[in-house]
Amino acid sequence: MSEQPRSRRPQRTGRSENPNRKRPGSTDGGAEKRGFGSRKTLSDSTGEAARKEPGRGPKSAGKHKTDRTRSGKPAHFKSKPKKRAPLKDPSAPIRLNKFISNSGVCARREADLLITAGAVTVNGEVITALGAKVLRSDEVIVEGQRIKPEAKRYVILNKPKNFLGTAGDKQGRRTVMDLIRNATREAVLPIDKVERMDTGLLLFTNDPELTERMRMPGTRVRQLFHVTLRQKARQDHLDAMMEGVEIEGQRYKVEAAHFIDPEKQPREIGIEIHSNRPKALTRLLNHLGYDVDRLDRTTLGPLTKKDLPRGHWRLLTEEELNLLRISL
Repeated sequence: MSEQPRSRRPQRTGRSENPNRKRPGSTDGGAEKRGFGSRKTLSDSTGEAARKEPGRGPKSAGKHKTDRTRSGKPAHFKSKPKKRAPLKDPSAPIRLNKFISNSGVCARREADLLITAGAVTVNGEVITALGAKVLRSDEVIVEGQRIKPEAKRYVILNKPKNFLGTAGDKQGRRTVMDLIRNATREAVLPIDKVERMDTGLLLFTNDPELTERMRMPGTRVRQLFHVTLRQKARQDHLDAMMEGVEIEGQRYKVEAAHFIDPEKQPREIGIEIHSNRPKALTRLLNHLGYDVDRLDRTTLGPLTKKDLPRGHWRLLTEEELNLLRISL
């Protein structure tokens, strides 16, 4: 009886043939683009060289083992940031329940009850559909009373020093709210926090959508700062800031850093960041051994200090507001 040949299993090549599959130690460069104060990823692997020389990590990061994030997953498994939808045009139609809620009558759920009960009319017509939309110029009447949503206001201030960057102070000290007291009838608040001695542009608004977008982690708002230091700045430190510096597990990186006038004023530098965390800039400079004497924000997105003296404010134009929405 002849012996039947044994079937052989196909030998494994050891790797998937998927050309898009990444090796555990590879990076896609996302960490460098993530910006100011981002969490450490694989390309930011620590080591003696990285701790001794700011911004310069080992050449073969992740060669022997894969760095892992706090969740325990390899760093390169981080999902890419989702592309944000553009901000909505304030003149576009909005849902009727949101229109009622923005006017301060009640919350959206209660507005839905009023709509289904037939207590809401739009331009003289009773509306009972929950998905109905209206324009801000429409005549909306709720239980016999005409309502109107609060107008959105946007105020830019050129902040002077010695004013707190908060909405109020228990000790009665001066705040930025004292400077814009008569700017609008509506209550507006600053979109970010600044230190008492910081100066420059500060934006105020009562638009919650714009405020949330500008405060959201990962928002890349272009900002330019004129920084005055108490020590003379070094070129190698400016280069390190542009390459990236790791501080307690976080990576700090600026888009650009240069001397304002290296011969006459070596203590004055210009720095560009794309971030919503201007306070982290002071932390980065302190880590490099500098004391910040003055931090002046000269540009915020498309907004500049042109024709806006220190301590003065003005309302944003429609063109500036549109450019600001596009930049987010």
